[in-house]
Amino acid sequence: MQILLMAAGLLYQVNGRILSVGRWIAVSALAIMVCLILGQVFFRYVLNDAPNWTEEGARFGMLWMTGLMAPLAYRMGGFVAIDMLEAALPKLLAGLLGILLLAISLWVLIIAWERGLNNHLDTLSGRGCSSSLRWPFGIEIGKCKAKFQNNYQYASLWVGVNLLILVNVELLLRQVLTLTGYGDRLPVLASNGAAAGAD
Repeated sequence: MQILLMAAGLLYQVNGRILSVGRWIAVSALAIMVCLILGQVFFRYVLNDAPNWTEEGARFGMLWMTGLMAPLAYRMGGFVAIDMLEAALPKLLAGLLGILLLAISLWVLIIAWERGLNNHLDTLSGRGCSSSLRWPFGIEIGKCKAKFQNNYQYASLWVGVNLLILVNVELLLRQVLTLTGYGDRLPVLASNGAAAGAD
């Protein structure tokens, strides 16, 4: 059990730090996305000529915001949950049900990891070039030269799933340790929106 406690403590710290950084990147992506959408509305309806890259830029921000905030929400219990059955069961059965559900979630996330890598990043469309997003100042990078490569957007799914797997493993370890009577030795996950473990 000592090894599981050490692993849970390490994941608590690692996830806390990564998700804290991810949270600020996601907030920045949201701010950029809102500015791009407002700019597009202004240019389209006031000047009757919107730049064509703002829509794709806003989508880029939305994808990364989602990929970086979903793991934090999962860790803090921010996803929708139907817990009537868990609440009706005795504590031991409710804990075992929690372990089963986390194990199923991990299985789904591992499938999503493979799909994110092989069906998004490493595909013809993923290696393709953006239709409108360009690097600033005429910078040329890779085979797409001045245009963004699509896998910069698609990587958000794969990065998000990697972070979700880390969080899932941490939650699974915490559930096992709580069920075996070691829950009082675990650090408390913050629920105030900040990433726990980042202090």
